[in-house]
Amino acid sequence: MIKKVEHIGVAVENIEKSIHIFRDLLGIPLEKVYESDVIKTKIAFFPVGGCTIELIEPMDPSSPAAKFIQKRGEGIHHICLGVENVEAALREFEAKGIELLNKTPRKTQDGRIIAFLSPKSTNGVLIELMEIGAEQQA
Repeated sequence: MIKKVEHIGVAVENIEKSIHIFRDLLGIPLEKVYESDVIKTKIAFFPVGGCTIELIEPMDPSSPAAKFIQKRGEGIHHICLGVENVEAALREFEAKGIELLNKTPRKTQDGRIIAFLSPKSTNGVLIELMEIGAEQQA
């Protein structure tokens, strides 16, 4: 069912400072930056080794990323796992007793299909599921 680690989300207070670290100091090329009005964040993508590092800066103090930083500080926010079918994965994981944060998948502003599993069922790790095509599974 799980095909790959798609990306690792990192909550940051200042995305420009973090872009400097990942792009200029670590040498990872920056793919894109965009703002999500839905989750009130600015997101930067750094593809590396078949996975992506996703920096997440809150743009609003009520956003999930802001609440995460207030509670835990900057750091790894979530792990995203690529699956063929998010809806089927949700049903399978729910049948196995994993609590779902999203009962149905949703489409992101940039067209990805995603859903989240509750960290209560996954040792405190927020897990995002993202639908990927066959070309993305390698």
